[in-house]
Amino acid sequence: MSSDPPRSLGLEGASNFRDLGGYRGHDNARVAWRRLYRSDHLGALTPPDMARLSALGLARVVDFRGVSERMLAPCVQPGVVVHSLPIEPTVVARLRRLREELLAGQCVTPLDEADAIAMMQETYRDFVRLNTPRFAALFAQLLEGDTPLVFHCTAGKDRTGLAAALLLAALGVSRDDIEQDYLLSNTLFKVRDAPAIPSEAVLPPPVRDVLNRVQLDFLHHAFTVIDQDWGGLPRYVAQGLGLDAASLDQLRYRYLG
Repeated sequence: MSSDPPRSLGLEGASNFRDLGGYRGHDNARVAWRRLYRSDHLGALTPPDMARLSALGLARVVDFRGVSERMLAPCVQPGVVVHSLPIEPTVVARLRRLREELLAGQCVTPLDEADAIAMMQETYRDFVRLNTPRFAALFAQLLEGDTPLVFHCTAGKDRTGLAAALLLAALGVSRDDIEQDYLLSNTLFKVRDAPAIPSEAVLPPPVRDVLNRVQLDFLHHAFTVIDQDWGGLPRYVAQGLGLDAASLDQLRYRYLG
């Protein structure tokens, strides 16, 4: 709708910071604007960025980054409560090992595009199998109150992308809209210097392209695990994310309408 606020806030220091409002959810109610946000890391916000977020009443930050990621780019937004729910970046760990092997002169079989895709598929499966308690903790924070909240990781596309998909699904948003929101990272995210990522000598451009973007296939692998291991999304929401019927109603009451 033309009267809707912009989804992307156009921040200088967080290109993938965007609003989850406006999507149609349960009972055709819309996700509330200016209440729920998703983003890449907040360690490079400029003073105008911080002033804008403060004016929006941003009060809560949920940070999915691992320990070393947080140390490289600490959250600098004043006046917010930061909740750390670390999901360690397994892809980065594997790439570091490859770099170390290369520097040590060992024979390393270069990654190709197919390897990178398989790596990301496994990463998404592991998000569900190994990190469901982290996503459940996000929902616990959402139920603590309804002051504006942003959840993020480093790029705001994978850990954050699945978290956003789960949240929108719990709010009753259609799969088409969930996937549309997920793919927006390919338009908005701007790759910045990331010391944890090996150089071009280790990563050919096609591999970097895979790692710096999202594919619906990655998200589908997470939802396939939800179906196989949990018996479907409703059971995962109830048992994995800890949302019984009353909690789900409360979540929808807070963030729809």
